[in-house]
Amino acid sequence: MSQDFRSVASEIVSKHGGSRSSLILVLQEIQSRFNHIPLESMLEVSEKMGIPLSDIYGVATFYHQFRLKPQGRHLISVCMGTACHVKGSQAIYDLLRQRLGIKGDEETSPDGMFTVQKVRCMGACSLSPALRIDGDIYGKVKPEILDTILHKYSRVSG
Repeated sequence: MSQDFRSVASEIVSKHGGSRSSLILVLQEIQSRFNHIPLESMLEVSEKMGIPLSDIYGVATFYHQFRLKPQGRHLISVCMGTACHVKGSQAIYDLLRQRLGIKGDEETSPDGMFTVQKVRCMGACSLSPALRIDGDIYGKVKPEILDTILHKYSRVSG
């Protein structure tokens, strides 16, 4: 698989011309292909573009859009803004992680289907507590409807 990471990265660098100014575009496309930015891809980008690996890593960790770990097929963002927090978003977050079998400091379910993350205010305060799955917003979320929501994206056993 690491050869795939390198060859695809090489292909993407060639497509964008290899100039330093295209680094973000290159990283975005790599992430789009692999659902994260693998180290092997960063090594290839470094070699092909003549940019130190530390600089590439710096860009990849500076921008919140980039992920260095694989992300699940579905991204669940739980709002932790003040209104959502007061109405129980932490409990929703904890229950989601439990239902999906996510342990410790991991963010992605063992089956690779879901990544759960906390986000600051989503601007849906009147719907608190709110969460977003792949761009779909769910408001006034209660623990008893989580399984119904998740079922739309994958079968989850309670």
